[in-house]
Amino acid sequence: MPAHSNTAARTAINPAAPVASGDAPDWWRDAVIYQIYPRSFFDRRGDGVGDLRGICERLDYVAGLGVDAVWISPFFASPMADFGYDVSDYRAVEPMFGSLDDFDALVRRAHDLGLKVIIDQVINHSSDQHPWFVESRQSRDNPRADWYVWADPKEDGSPPNNWLAVFGGSAWQWEARRCQYYLHNFLVSQPDLNYHHPDVQRQMLEEMRFWLERGVDGFRLDAICYLFHDSRLRDNPAKPAGERVGQGFQLTNPYAFQRHIYDMGRPENLDFLGRIRGLMDEYPQRCTLGEISCEEPLAAIAEYTAAGRLNLGYSFALLADDFSTLGIRAAVEELEAKGGGGGGCWSIGNHDVARVLSRWGGAGADPALATVFSGMLFSLRGAVCAYQGEELGLEEAVVPLERIQDPYGKAFWPLFAGRDGCRTPMPWRAEAPHAGFSEGEPWLPIAAGHRACAVDIQEGEADSPLHRYRRFLRWRKGQPALRYGSIRFLEAAEGSLALVREYR
Repeated sequence: MPAHSNTAARTAINPAAPVASGDAPDWWRDAVIYQIYPRSFFDRRGDGVGDLRGICERLDYVAGLGVDAVWISPFFASPMADFGYDVSDYRAVEPMFGSLDDFDALVRRAHDLGLKVIIDQVINHSSDQHPWFVESRQSRDNPRADWYVWADPKEDGSPPNNWLAVFGGSAWQWEARRCQYYLHNFLVSQPDLNYHHPDVQRQMLEEMRFWLERGVDGFRLDAICYLFHDSRLRDNPAKPAGERVGQGFQLTNPYAFQRHIYDMGRPENLDFLGRIRGLMDEYPQRCTLGEISCEEPLAAIAEYTAAGRLNLGYSFALLADDFSTLGIRAAVEELEAKGGGGGGCWSIGNHDVARVLSRWGGAGADPALATVFSGMLFSLRGAVCAYQGEELGLEEAVVPLERIQDPYGKAFWPLFAGRDGCRTPMPWRAEAPHAGFSEGEPWLPIAAGHRACAVDIQEGEADSPLHRYRRFLRWRKGQPALRYGSIRFLEAAEGSLALVREYR
């Protein structure tokens, strides 16, 4: 991003402005949601993997940033083929992360600090080790035979259609016991649940109710566009070469070569979103945040967050590799034009993309750009998801081949190194072993350059990215224009972004 770039809001910055208080209705509309990746936040037990007790111990730090809620990535029982996004028990905590008692303590502590708690719900697929799938794969006539998506082969024995998996290869895997294929939109070990079956819908709503009863304030719904598939199993059409960018997939991945209109984004999704909303309405002030990655994602956000459906739609529009202020403006204006601005949730980083300072700023970027990027994000209309470490201005870590854990990176190495570079542990104390993250060897290495950005270093520097982050969020809480107001853009050349937020 050029040095002259700027973000302008038509209000004067006053760090001493009062902080809004109270539990307002629809608190999520303007919320800043801080994403915690449990494996890499803080390890309380000393085994090299972050855990729920570690999160609980660091919630004072999170609350001190000025955010409104935490989104905790999966901590459920799992064989960890995809690091928790392959769930083997939706109601149990994976022992490496702790216990249900630890989770309950975390929720209580968060609420004491005024933080909402949002957790992932991975309801599109389960692990192949989930008891439901273990039963389903045994035969074609057991009680859960149709709980997953099964299909007969073509006459030549090949898969039933041309659908591809996000992580590479066919989306179909052969099961000899049934002489059928099962659908997996992600890893082979992540079979897709069959939402055309009413029992599956009822069961998954009950899995969500379990966590609502434990006091969670909302759900981030993973891969929500993938719930239903085309019951006729029609082939996806090809996507022209010029349109294979901008969907969040590397061009080395053949997944980008198709229009995904039959394996995801099906109209039946909308009816089930209404059922989810019905459940949520039984519990006051709980929210749903859907991860929306359809072919036309901004249009889908407007559709998925219409009355009676999701509260918020998570946008991928600002997670692109290439930085463009005109592109940011175009994305925001498109969502506003489609009527989804009030239900949008913007993000410039998460556990699946390279860290924003490296992605947009380039190698060796000035850490001051972290403040510019976050300030821009916090000035947009709607809710915001901020990823752990952005407040420190962390760069993308380089993980050596022998330490790569991500199955996505292993599949597409060396042209794509996967997602480990944004998942390395948080640096808490610069001079401590493993940067204060753990007493044991961390599951991913500490990036050498991250020690200089450690929390203890930045606490002692009055104008560090961390302190600027806190000051901006404190100021934002006192600005009705930024929290509730309309948005429009002023003409500005590429490299600069000028916007007006107004509240009358």
